[in-house]
Amino acid sequence: MNYGKNNLSRKKKRISSKKRMKQKRVGVRFFKAIVICMILLAVICVVGAGIFAKKIIDNAPAVSAEDILPQGYTTNITDRNGTVIETLKDSDSNRVYKTYEEITANSEYLPHAFVAIEDERFYDHNGIDLQGIIRAGLVGITNGFNFSEGASTLTQQLIKNNLFPDFVNEKTFFDRLERKLQEQYLALEFEKEMSKTEILEAYMNTINLGQGCLGVQTASLRYFNKDVADLTLSECAVIAAITQNPTEYDPVVYPEANSERRAVVLSNMLEQGYITQAEYDEAIADPVYDRILQTSTVTEDTTPYSYFTDALIEDVIQDLMDEKGYSEAQAYNLLYSGGLTIQSTQDTYIQQICDTVVADESNYPITEYGIEYALTVYWADGTVENYSKENLASYLSSTYGDSNPLVFSSQDEAYAAVEEYKSYLGINTEAGDSVDENINVTLQPQVSVVVMDQYTGQVKAIVGGRGEKTTSLSLNRATSTTRQPGSCFKVLSTYAPGLNECGMTLATTIKDEPYKYASGQQVNNWDGVYRGDTRVRYAIEHSMNVCAVRTLTETVGLEKGYEYLQNFGFTTLVNDDPDYPGMSDIAQSTALGGITRGVYNLEMTAAYAAIANGGTYTEPTLYTQILDHDGNVLIDNTSPATHEVIKESTAYLLTSAMEDVINRGTGTTARLSGMSAAGKTGTTENSTDLWLSAFTPYYTASVWGGYDENKHMESISQSWHMSIWRQIMQQIHEGLSDTGFEVPSSVVQKTICTQTGNLAVSGCPTLTEYFDVDNVPTQSCAGHRTTTTEEEEEDTDKEKEETDTSDSETENTDPTTPTDPSTPTDPTTPTDPTTPTDPTDPTDPTTPTDPTTPPETTG
Repeated sequence: MNYGKNNLSRKKKRISSKKRMKQKRVGVRFFKAIVICMILLAVICVVGAGIFAKKIIDNAPAVSAEDILPQGYTTNITDRNGTVIETLKDSDSNRVYKTYEEITANSEYLPHAFVAIEDERFYDHNGIDLQGIIRAGLVGITNGFNFSEGASTLTQQLIKNNLFPDFVNEKTFFDRLERKLQEQYLALEFEKEMSKTEILEAYMNTINLGQGCLGVQTASLRYFNKDVADLTLSECAVIAAITQNPTEYDPVVYPEANSERRAVVLSNMLEQGYITQAEYDEAIADPVYDRILQTSTVTEDTTPYSYFTDALIEDVIQDLMDEKGYSEAQAYNLLYSGGLTIQSTQDTYIQQICDTVVADESNYPITEYGIEYALTVYWADGTVENYSKENLASYLSSTYGDSNPLVFSSQDEAYAAVEEYKSYLGINTEAGDSVDENINVTLQPQVSVVVMDQYTGQVKAIVGGRGEKTTSLSLNRATSTTRQPGSCFKVLSTYAPGLNECGMTLATTIKDEPYKYASGQQVNNWDGVYRGDTRVRYAIEHSMNVCAVRTLTETVGLEKGYEYLQNFGFTTLVNDDPDYPGMSDIAQSTALGGITRGVYNLEMTAAYAAIANGGTYTEPTLYTQILDHDGNVLIDNTSPATHEVIKESTAYLLTSAMEDVINRGTGTTARLSGMSAAGKTGTTENSTDLWLSAFTPYYTASVWGGYDENKHMESISQSWHMSIWRQIMQQIHEGLSDTGFEVPSSVVQKTICTQTGNLAVSGCPTLTEYFDVDNVPTQSCAGHRTTTTEEEEEDTDKEKEETDTSDSETENTDPTTPTDPSTPTDPTTPTDPTTPTDPTDPTDPTTPTDPTTPPETTG
């Protein structure tokens, strides 16, 4: 360093120079100006934000404390004529209001559980949790400005659900900001007007707790069959765990997810001082979900909804969520307390006919009783023992070797079996012990019925079971239970695509001979008889298994058959889905209805309605419109979605063939007097499932019959379900004229040679058949020798002999009822005289379907 005199002099001169001083003064002034501008800008922003916020707050709705209490109007459901057939009220169906004092009569576990998991500073803040807002903001910034973590207090949640039900439709940041600021402002105002106890009371009576439960009392009954005041700490934690996402944390459907969140609830309660370590340990060890499974459907309802209303409620809730963007809580609130008018498609006249016929015990070949039994023992020492219906079945099966241990010939026998089982368990209770029992006895075999208008898609009647209906939203065998479709799938998976685009006609011949699946397993006809070359019409009429499997495999293709089923509206098909890994309904057995999951009756009916509607599928509908409280249209369902599945000509060809099924094939028991009908029967292995899906020029209806426990029915009548179909449809069509099924212009009749399938010439054995105009035989028969060989004479004698005996061998044929003259017949092709009336069908265990589901069917 240079510390010389000259150098120091230069530095001193440089520092004290006027130019340097001037530069410093300019810099300081500039910095001051920037600071002043920043301060002014901040002041302007703050003032502007304040003015903006004040304007938003000034636009907040003027409401009082009563406005955030759960309240609303009765929702009315009308029939197709506008007559009210059902009312939905929050007070007696979906919500039972309980005061805070009633909820906490025995403990404050439940409100504390909600506070612990949803708003831990609830008792300290004034409606807005600033600490929570700061935390959520920091989390959002650290996550890349993804502000997904909530900071809403219980007060804000209550306001949002009851005062801002349209928040799900907010499209812009401003919309969300405006609602949030108003929500926070109102929270501050309400906390001045309401006590913390009043806010908690309103909250606990408002929230959606899954399974259609609004409010804690309904949830307590639904999941534990007890008053909310009697809930244990463990049970309170289960209910509090639901509220964040009523679907994801449903304790019945997703017990594992609920269990994880329940543990968080209990942990928070412990950390926040609401419970002791001992209480926590006892609750966390409680096998609470065992009880839930056994008691979740016990809730008594003195006025249960009909099966139609059950299905309608599920439909409306889903549509409000899908089409209007409501959350589950909002959809349920709107349905049960929004004062809606739901115009259903139900025809009460048709519904009454269905209910009466199904209830007539004389229509069933046997009356038996199925039982479901659950027992829970609460010992005084705090331990719990649970026994399910599976435990009862295991005991009875091992004791008596019965393959159907839960089916009895009388109710007395059913109850006696339960008493025997209880005696076997040797349960002796003392003071401090308690026992909960759940016994449900149902008539067997069961049945489901769906009737719909094929031209509009409107469902006119639904029967989801026989016997007294004791609860709302109970098991609906028509809309929520899948059963194997059997031979009803032959038409839909195989012959529909075959006729529609694979060059087949009703006169096309299929070799009916021993045939094997790709696995090497034999395909068996239900009657054990092979008929050689068989026309498609005859194969449909007599439900021939080999013909169906061979056609799907060699002509249609497995993938195409699967696609057609999807187009026919079936939603339960499986193809290596996550829930069914390695399983696929793109399989040969699908031709016979041997699929993984089964189908819903409603979807089966809609599929056959598509054929009746000229090949156009119409989405089945249970209502036409939903009107809000002011009469405005909320959802318009008068024009449901449609699409073409098959050509109009294909639909008629199938209809014509299926007329033969009813008139002289496997479905003769369903033949109507004075009304045309066409349809297809379906019977699964061992007659576990019985089906008839059929239609008239007016309506399509499907009837399913069988045991809930899949008991075999080969030893009883195979036609009782068809009798039910006939009785229902006969009464529905009283006074209606038989217009027959109109032949479209795209279909023509041609006379063909039965031996060659070509256009007939003089001397040919002939058959008049219907054809698509674009798929008519063009080649004429070459003719036949006039001299009959010995072999031909034998064949002719055999055909004549079989023709003479065919009428007496088809199932329940009424020789006095004439065949529809418009239906082409083939006098040279007889019904096999060996055909039995009660068919059985062998199994193909190698077919890749659910191992509990038989892949092959009878007629």
